[in-house]
Amino acid sequence: MEDSARMPCYESTRGGAPRVDFASALCTGLAPDGGLYVPDQIPLLGESAWRAANSFSKMAFEVLAPWLEKSVPAGALRAALTDTLNFPVPLIQLEGGEWEKVHVLELFHGPTLSFKDFGTRVMARLLSEILGGEQLTILVATSGDTGSAVADGFADRHNLRVVLLYPYGQVSPTQERQLIVQRPGVQAYAVRGTFDDCQRMVKRALRAEDLKKRLAAANSINVGRLLPQMLYWIWAVVSGGFRNALFCVPSGNLGNLTAGLLAALAGLPVRRFIAAHNANDGFSRFLAGEQSPFSDSVRTVSNAMDVGRPSNLERIRALVDPARMREWIVARSVSDDATYASMRRVYEASGYVADPHTAVGLEAVRQYRRTTGDTGCAVVLATAHPAKFPEVVRRSIGFAPEAPRRLATVWERPTRSSFLGTSDRDLQAVLQAARHVHA
Repeated sequence: MEDSARMPCYESTRGGAPRVDFASALCTGLAPDGGLYVPDQIPLLGESAWRAANSFSKMAFEVLAPWLEKSVPAGALRAALTDTLNFPVPLIQLEGGEWEKVHVLELFHGPTLSFKDFGTRVMARLLSEILGGEQLTILVATSGDTGSAVADGFADRHNLRVVLLYPYGQVSPTQERQLIVQRPGVQAYAVRGTFDDCQRMVKRALRAEDLKKRLAAANSINVGRLLPQMLYWIWAVVSGGFRNALFCVPSGNLGNLTAGLLAALAGLPVRRFIAAHNANDGFSRFLAGEQSPFSDSVRTVSNAMDVGRPSNLERIRALVDPARMREWIVARSVSDDATYASMRRVYEASGYVADPHTAVGLEAVRQYRRTTGDTGCAVVLATAHPAKFPEVVRRSIGFAPEAPRRLATVWERPTRSSFLGTSDRDLQAVLQAARHVHA
C-alpha cells in the first residue's frame, strides 16, 4: 500500500501461494492454496479523471488501467471496454412518499438483462486477448443470471469453451431458457442439487491436479469478474454528483458487494453499504457476531441470491478488518412476503417496476431509513430486468412487464442441456470431454 505508483500484484486470501500478475490471476481464477485472489495494494482513484468522464467507457478505462496495465496493453484495454460496455447505465431517481432521494442504478441493459453482463463481457474479451492461441475451458456455477451472461459473453471465441452448471428447478423459467439456448462453444448442465453444490464442484475442479492447467472460473471467485464490477459503483457517483452516498446492493455470493468495497477502498465516497439479503441471511448473522452462520441455501423468489455459503466473504475479510467491516456494512434480511410487498409499494408510490432482487434492496433501504433516521441520498443497485421474472411481478402488481425483444427471442431459439449429478466424478467426465474437444 505504501507505493501507490506500483501496479498491484494479486495474492491469495489464505497466504499460501505466490503473488501473481493480473493475467495469471485471470487465467486461473482460484489460487493454488484454494484461496481467492485479492490485490496486494489498492490503486487510488484519481478523482479529477473519473469525475470528469463524459462516457462510461472513458471512465472505465481511467479506473481500470492502473489495475492491469502491464497485463493488457492500453490500446487493447480501451478497445475492449468500448466494445463490451456499449449499453446504457441509467440512474433513476424515484419520487413519491418515502422514496425521496432514493435512486435506482439500472444495471440490466446489457445483452442478457443482468448486471453480470459487465464483468463477464470484459472478462471474456481480456481473457481471449491474453490467451492468444492457447485453449481454455471456462467453468461456471450459476444461481440465475451469471450463467447466461457468461454463456453470451464467452460464446463463439476460438480459444474458449464454457461448461455451465445450474441447480435444476431452482432458477426462473426465463433464466433457464437464457442458460440453455444453443451457443457455439457452450454446454449447459442442470445439476440435481443446489447452487452451493454447483459452487463446491467448481472449486474442487479448479484444484484438481489433472484438470486445473486447462481450466478457469468465471464466477465472482475470479478477480477478473470483480474488477469490471467496480465501474458502475463509480458511475453512479459520477451520474448523481454524490459526495457521500449510501449504497444498497442485493446480495448472494457477495461478489457485487466486494466490488463496491474495492471501489470505496480506492477512494469512492461511500458513507455506508447495505447488504440486502433474502432468507439466505448468513452474512447478516455473521455481522451480528454468530460464529457459524452459514448453512444450505433456501429457495426464495429472489433466486439469484439463494446462496447459503457465500465464497466472497473470504475476500471481504481479507480486505476489511472486522471492526471497520461492521461499522461500514449493515445487512438486512427480507422475506418473500416483504419482497412482494416491496414491489407493490414502490410501484404504487412511484410507478417504478422492480424485479424481486431489486425489491429486496428497496425494502432494505426502507427498513434502514426507518430504524436510523438517515434519509440522505441512497442508491439501490437494480440487478436484473423485471421481465426476467414475469410470474413474480404479475403476482405483485397485477401485470407482467413487457419483455425486450432480445429476451423474447430466446423462446424462438433451439436449446441444448444435459443433466448432471453432484459428484466430482460426474463433473470430471464432462471436463475431460471438453478438453478432448479442444485437442
